[in-house]
Amino acid sequence: MTIYLVRHAHAGARSHWGGPDAERPLSDKGQHQADALAADLADAHIERVLSSRAVRCQQTVEPLAEARSLEVEVHPELFEGARVDDATALVRQLASDGVDAVLSSHGDVIPATLLALEGDGVPVDDRHGLPKATYYALVVDADGRITGTTFVDPRP
Repeated sequence: MTIYLVRHAHAGARSHWGGPDAERPLSDKGQHQADALAADLADAHIERVLSSRAVRCQQTVEPLAEARSLEVEVHPELFEGARVDDATALVRQLASDGVDAVLSSHGDVIPATLLALEGDGVPVDDRHGLPKATYYALVVDADGRITGTTFVDPRP
C-alpha cells in the first residue's frame, strides 16, 4: 500500500495574485506539472484523492482524479498552516485503514508531517527538499504501519 504526499504544482507568485491566496490557481506551467503527475501515477493503485481547500492543490490532483473517476476530497488537515498533529493523524488513519491515497498539500504541511513521521522512526529521505509538483511515496505494510518514504520528481 502507498500514500502519496504531493506538493501543489506551480501557481505563480502570491504577490502577483489579487484575490484570496486560497483561490490562486495553477499557472500554465503548473497545469503541465499536474498532467505529468497524473501520467507518473497512471499505473499506481489509488482509491482516494484528498486535497487542501486551496484551488492550486485541488487543480494539481484533478487530472489524476478525473482519469480514475474519483472525487477530489477537501480536508482541512491539508490546508496551509494546518496543525502537524492533524495532518499526521490523517496520514496515519489512511495507513491504518489500508487506503492507497494521494494527498495534495503545501510546502509547510508536508515537510512537518514527514518530520513527525521521522520522529516516530520512519526513515525519510529528505535530501531533495520538496519542490513544487514533487511528492513523497509513503510505503505502508500489511499491518498499516508506515515503513519508509521515497522522494519522486515527475516534473517535465
